[in-house]
Amino acid sequence: MRLIGPNGENVGVVPIQDARQMAREAELDLVEVAPNAKPPVCRVMDIGKFIYERAKKEREARRSQTKIEVKEIRLRPKTNEHHRDLKVRSARRWLTNGMKVKVRIRFRGREITYPEIALEDLKQVAEDLSDLAIVEQRPALEGRTMLMVLAPIKAAKKK
Repeated sequence: MRLIGPNGENVGVVPIQDARQMAREAELDLVEVAPNAKPPVCRVMDIGKFIYERAKKEREARRSQTKIEVKEIRLRPKTNEHHRDLKVRSARRWLTNGMKVKVRIRFRGREITYPEIALEDLKQVAEDLSDLAIVEQRPALEGRTMLMVLAPIKAAKKK
């Protein structure tokens, strides 16, 4: 097997007994790093310390990630203009806070036969919020709902 020493130096190809002896003398563990390589690669290291350091790095990476919240406003095709403006105001507040907004229009009964009314409402909402947001997902009919996703412009520029 190919052996990597406790300080990261390449020891070379050695028999397994010699590798075990070296690990015992250094009071460390013999860990198989690449079992599929020819010959297999092993490393002399403290496995507990290695696992701890890896978990610490993962925690740090998770902490530095920004979690984007998705808020939702629900409308109906018969929603009047005043009520829609009220919902748009909430969406405007969420977008300024960096959240995505999902705009959902739910059809009930025979309202599904006129999806163009809902499409017009969604276009109006997108137009009202065009200074703060871009349309991330265009209006699409999914079952009995029409859905559109708006993302804040700053978040879109980061990508």
